[in-house]
Amino acid sequence: MAIDPTRFCINRKIAPGLSLEAFFQLVQRLGLSKVELRNDMPSGKVTDDLSHAQLRALTEKYDIEIVTINALYPFNRADEELLAKAEALLAEAQGIGAKALVMCPLNEGVAISPEQTLEAMQKLAPRFAHYGIQGLVEPLGFPVSSLRSAVQAQRLIRDAQVPFKLVLDTFHHHLYENAEQAFQAEIDVNQIGLVHLSGVEDTRPTAELTDEERIMLSDSDVLNSVAQVKRLEMLGYKGIYAFEPFSSELSNWTPTEIERQIRHSIALLQA
Repeated sequence: MAIDPTRFCINRKIAPGLSLEAFFQLVQRLGLSKVELRNDMPSGKVTDDLSHAQLRALTEKYDIEIVTINALYPFNRADEELLAKAEALLAEAQGIGAKALVMCPLNEGVAISPEQTLEAMQKLAPRFAHYGIQGLVEPLGFPVSSLRSAVQAQRLIRDAQVPFKLVLDTFHHHLYENAEQAFQAEIDVNQIGLVHLSGVEDTRPTAELTDEERIMLSDSDVLNSVAQVKRLEMLGYKGIYAFEPFSSELSNWTPTEIERQIRHSIALLQA
């Protein structure tokens, strides 16, 4: 494949021990410019202890584009607490110049009906529009997740008549046992707003996999993330690929190792 390098993005989860400035420097050294920030880092804040102005100054200094903030959770249980959380994250996204906010469904073994999920989208859409932020819905493939299917998520977005797009995650696609049914025939690549990439080498049963097993891409990747990307490219996907490993072992990686892992994953995709 030949993927334009400007389509690659680095999720901050890969560098939990780095300050935002050190993270931006690492991304710049790789010749990349796109990042995803998070609200679940050790500081508990998207910007750590930086003001919005200080963060914007760093993005300008290192030519960084903030693609998303991860994540609004649980978006499909749209009670007052969730709506307040959405307002705060949307204001923060606008304040730091992030283009989108990722939304994850309830993932606690409690069922939320498709109708409730659709209604939650309709409640949230005007708030996203007010702040000028793109909404990105990310199905989670875990057995306890209330929204597991990418095809169903796209269908609900369409039925809700909201301008949200899908986040397709290669890990979560692999976890959902029925993910392949109707995927190629029904998925609309033009309505995919982002693709999350990681790799898993652990050979335990798929239903037992957790975020802890998520590392970077390799030849031993049971998710077959490279093959998933090849199919997306074949289907005409032209959007962004963000590397999003999760394992706690990432906290032991030096900046040099992080760079090596990213370069190796990109090389596998470009082969």
